[in-house]
Amino acid sequence: MEPFEIIPVETTTVACDGGDGPLGHPRVYLTLSRDGEIECPYCSRKYVLKEGAQVASH
Repeated sequence: MEPFEIIPVETTTVACDGGDGPLGHPRVYLTLSRDGEIECPYCSRKYVLKEGAQVASH
């Protein structure tokens, strides 16, 4: 099954609220996997780290 929407990001932590309107959901903060992606458990949006993005190391 294809994800609902693929969103390129430049950080490894993202906030998802499902978007505006009645289809939204509580805001959740997600951390990308080592593969550079994560799917929101509420709305199935897929966040993917942009190629060449600089990831801060801790």
